[in-house]
Amino acid sequence: MLGFLFRALTAEPARGAALFDALTAEARRPHWYVEGAVPDTLDGRFAVLATIVALAIVRLERDGDCGNSASVALTERFIEVMESEHRELGIGDPGLGRTVRKLVRSLARRTELWRAALNPAVDVFEATRGSLYKDNAPTVAVRHSADSLNAFSERLFATQLDGLEQGKIA
Repeated sequence: MLGFLFRALTAEPARGAALFDALTAEARRPHWYVEGAVPDTLDGRFAVLATIVALAIVRLERDGDCGNSASVALTERFIEVMESEHRELGIGDPGLGRTVRKLVRSLARRTELWRAALNPAVDVFEATRGSLYKDNAPTVAVRHSADSLNAFSERLFATQLDGLEQGKIA
């Protein structure tokens, strides 16, 4: 709507697309919904995607200014996709802004949660429960998801910044 006024916040609007696509592919892996027992609903799929994007943001921040720039590009792509998806779901202009702001706050909450959770003194199991599940999930499912998020986080941290920006995760 106001795109002509705010073309883009980053100099390269497609900059975060490759990484976002790779994170989306990870979020679509069936094990999150089968072994991890995350509900295969819009809310459940969003929880997985937002959690994975939050982990990537935390990883990108470790690379200083260049990583922060990549983090901004990733966040902008997240917002762009959420807005587009919700338009397709039929949410119009009056409610769209409020909905997208709510989704971005949810991403920010998860990012803060995972910044803290990657500290060795914090229990990743509880962070996983808070990030992926609304209700009490079976312990075995939460353990699967916590282990999977740990493994994914290790892959993110093992990948150089330029690889992440290209959507190539170790």
